[in-house]
Amino acid sequence: MPVWERSSTARVVPPARPRKLAKVPFVELADGRLQGVVSSGSDVGRVYVSSIATGTYAFACSTNNNRPCGGARGGFCNHIRALVGEAVLQYGAERVARYLKADTPDTAPDAHALVAVMTATRPAQGDTSAAAPVFSRFLRHLAYLELEPTTAPLPEMQWFPPTRTVA
Repeated sequence: MPVWERSSTARVVPPARPRKLAKVPFVELADGRLQGVVSSGSDVGRVYVSSIATGTYAFACSTNNNRPCGGARGGFCNHIRALVGEAVLQYGAERVARYLKADTPDTAPDAHALVAVMTATRPAQGDTSAAAPVFSRFLRHLAYLELEPTTAPLPEMQWFPPTRTVA
Protein backbone atom coordinates (compact mmCIF):
# COMPACT_ATOMS: atom_id res chain seq x y z
CA MET A 1 0.00 0.00 0.00
CA PRO A 2 1.48 3.41 -0.93
CA VAL A 3 2.40 5.87 1.83
CA TRP A 4 -0.24 8.41 0.78
CA GLU A 5 -2.96 5.77 1.06
CA ARG A 6 -1.81 4.59 4.50
CA SER A 7 -1.75 8.15 5.84
CA SER A 8 -5.02 9.22 4.22
CA THR A 9 -7.93 10.08 6.47
CA ALA A 10 -10.39 9.12 3.73
CA ARG A 11 -10.82 5.44 2.97
CA VAL A 12 -10.07 4.57 -0.65
CA VAL A 13 -12.55 2.00 -1.97
CA PRO A 14 -11.61 0.37 -5.26
CA PRO A 15 -14.37 -0.21 -7.81
CA ALA A 16 -16.12 -3.59 -7.67
CA ARG A 17 -15.04 -4.23 -11.26
CA PRO A 18 -13.37 -2.03 -13.87
CA ARG A 19 -15.80 -0.27 -16.15
CA LYS A 20 -15.63 1.60 -19.44
CA LEU A 21 -16.52 5.26 -19.21
CA ALA A 22 -17.81 5.85 -22.75
CA LYS A 23 -21.48 5.09 -22.10
CA VAL A 24 -21.80 6.21 -18.46
CA PRO A 25 -18.91 8.53 -17.61
CA PHE A 26 -20.24 9.58 -14.18
CA VAL A 27 -22.21 7.62 -11.60
CA GLU A 28 -22.68 8.29 -7.90
CA LEU A 29 -24.73 7.29 -4.89
CA ALA A 30 -25.52 10.68 -3.38
CA ASP A 31 -28.33 12.91 -2.13
CA GLY A 32 -30.68 9.94 -1.63
CA ARG A 33 -30.41 8.92 -5.28
CA LEU A 34 -28.48 6.80 -7.70
CA GLN A 35 -27.59 9.46 -10.24
CA GLY A 36 -25.22 10.07 -13.09
CA VAL A 37 -24.51 11.17 -16.63
CA VAL A 38 -25.24 8.84 -19.55
CA SER A 39 -24.08 9.43 -23.11
CA SER A 40 -26.65 9.61 -25.86
CA GLY A 41 -26.68 6.70 -28.27
CA SER A 42 -27.62 8.87 -31.22
CA ASP A 43 -25.91 12.25 -30.71
CA VAL A 44 -22.26 12.59 -29.68
CA GLY A 45 -22.86 16.08 -28.27
CA ARG A 46 -25.76 15.09 -26.02
CA VAL A 47 -25.74 13.54 -22.58
CA TYR A 48 -28.57 12.62 -20.23
CA VAL A 49 -28.69 13.16 -16.49
CA SER A 50 -30.53 10.22 -14.96
CA SER A 51 -31.49 9.39 -11.40
CA ILE A 52 -33.44 6.94 -9.24
CA ALA A 53 -34.63 7.95 -5.77
CA THR A 54 -33.90 5.75 -2.77
CA GLY A 55 -36.92 3.83 -1.49
CA THR A 56 -39.56 5.13 -3.92
CA TYR A 57 -37.53 4.50 -7.11
CA ALA A 58 -38.95 7.69 -8.59
CA PHE A 59 -36.91 8.21 -11.73
CA ALA A 60 -35.87 11.20 -13.79
CA CYS A 61 -34.03 11.48 -17.07
CA SER A 62 -33.37 14.62 -19.07
CA THR A 63 -30.68 16.05 -21.31
CA ASN A 64 -27.99 18.31 -19.94
CA ASN A 65 -30.10 21.30 -21.09
CA ASN A 66 -33.28 20.03 -19.33
CA ARG A 67 -35.12 18.52 -22.27
CA PRO A 68 -37.06 15.41 -21.24
CA CYS A 69 -35.92 11.97 -22.28
CA GLY A 70 -38.27 10.50 -24.87
CA GLY A 71 -37.87 6.96 -23.53
CA ALA A 72 -38.71 7.69 -19.87
CA ARG A 73 -42.49 7.75 -20.24
CA GLY A 74 -44.08 5.55 -17.63
CA GLY A 75 -40.99 3.44 -16.92
CA PHE A 76 -37.22 3.23 -16.87
CA CYS A 77 -35.58 4.28 -20.12
CA ASN A 78 -32.40 2.75 -21.52
CA HIS A 79 -30.33 5.55 -19.94
CA ILE A 80 -31.54 4.61 -16.47
CA ARG A 81 -30.96 0.90 -17.14
CA ALA A 82 -27.40 1.70 -18.27
CA LEU A 83 -26.91 3.82 -15.13
CA VAL A 84 -27.95 0.90 -12.89
CA GLY A 85 -25.63 -1.44 -14.79
CA GLU A 86 -22.64 0.85 -14.40
CA ALA A 87 -23.44 1.53 -10.73
CA VAL A 88 -23.34 -2.22 -10.14
CA LEU A 89 -19.93 -2.37 -11.80
CA GLN A 90 -18.65 0.62 -9.82
CA TYR A 91 -20.07 -0.12 -6.36
CA GLY A 92 -21.22 -3.74 -6.45
CA ALA A 93 -24.81 -4.96 -6.66
CA GLU A 94 -25.24 -5.45 -2.91
CA ARG A 95 -24.18 -1.89 -2.11
CA VAL A 96 -26.43 -0.39 -4.80
CA ALA A 97 -29.39 -2.50 -3.65
CA ARG A 98 -28.77 -1.51 -0.03
CA TYR A 99 -28.51 2.19 -0.93
CA LEU A 100 -31.69 2.14 -3.02
CA LYS A 101 -33.46 -0.02 -0.39
CA ALA A 102 -34.28 -2.63 -3.02
CA ASP A 103 -35.11 -6.03 -1.54
CA THR A 104 -33.99 -8.53 -4.13
CA PRO A 105 -34.88 -12.21 -3.77
CA ASP A 106 -31.40 -13.20 -4.92
CA THR A 107 -28.59 -13.34 -2.42
CA ALA A 108 -26.27 -12.02 -5.11
CA PRO A 109 -28.35 -9.62 -7.22
CA ASP A 110 -27.22 -8.23 -10.54
CA ALA A 111 -28.28 -5.13 -12.48
CA HIS A 112 -31.17 -6.95 -14.20
CA ALA A 113 -32.55 -8.19 -10.88
CA LEU A 114 -32.34 -4.69 -9.40
CA VAL A 115 -34.14 -3.14 -12.35
CA ALA A 116 -36.81 -5.86 -12.22
CA VAL A 117 -37.47 -5.30 -8.50
CA MET A 118 -37.72 -1.53 -8.96
CA THR A 119 -39.91 -1.61 -12.06
CA ALA A 120 -42.29 -4.07 -10.37
CA THR A 121 -43.23 -1.28 -7.94
CA ARG A 122 -44.32 0.89 -10.89
CA PRO A 123 -42.33 3.93 -9.78
CA ALA A 124 -43.49 7.44 -10.59
CA GLN A 125 -41.61 9.83 -12.76
CA GLY A 126 -39.64 12.13 -10.47
CA ASP A 127 -38.51 15.70 -10.50
CA THR A 128 -35.63 16.66 -12.82
CA SER A 129 -34.44 19.51 -10.56
CA ALA A 130 -31.39 17.47 -9.48
CA ALA A 131 -30.05 17.37 -13.03
CA ALA A 132 -28.22 20.71 -12.82
CA PRO A 133 -26.16 19.95 -9.68
CA VAL A 134 -25.33 16.43 -10.92
CA PHE A 135 -24.18 17.75 -14.28
CA SER A 136 -22.18 20.48 -12.54
CA ARG A 137 -20.35 17.87 -10.41
CA PHE A 138 -19.64 15.86 -13.55
CA LEU A 139 -18.09 18.92 -15.22
CA ARG A 140 -16.00 19.59 -12.12
CA HIS A 141 -14.67 16.03 -12.28
CA LEU A 142 -13.80 16.52 -15.94
CA ALA A 143 -11.82 19.64 -15.06
CA TYR A 144 -9.49 17.57 -12.86
CA LEU A 145 -8.57 15.45 -15.88
CA GLU A 146 -7.14 18.55 -17.56
CA LEU A 147 -4.68 19.29 -14.73
CA GLU A 148 -1.02 18.41 -15.06
CA PRO A 149 -0.01 15.44 -12.90
CA THR A 150 1.50 16.65 -9.63
CA THR A 151 2.05 15.52 -6.09
CA ALA A 152 1.41 19.01 -4.71
CA PRO A 153 -1.88 19.45 -2.84
CA LEU A 154 -4.84 21.01 -4.63
CA PRO A 155 -6.53 23.64 -2.42
CA GLU A 156 -10.06 22.66 -3.49
CA MET A 157 -9.34 19.05 -2.59
CA GLN A 158 -8.32 19.85 0.99
CA TRP A 159 -11.56 18.82 2.71
CA PHE A 160 -9.96 17.38 5.81
CA PRO A 161 -7.39 18.98 8.09
CA PRO A 162 -3.93 17.43 8.01
CA THR A 163 -3.33 14.73 10.59
CA ARG A 164 -0.71 14.84 13.33
CA THR A 165 -0.87 18.61 13.77
CA VAL A 166 -0.69 20.48 17.03
CA ALA A 167 -3.61 22.81 17.65
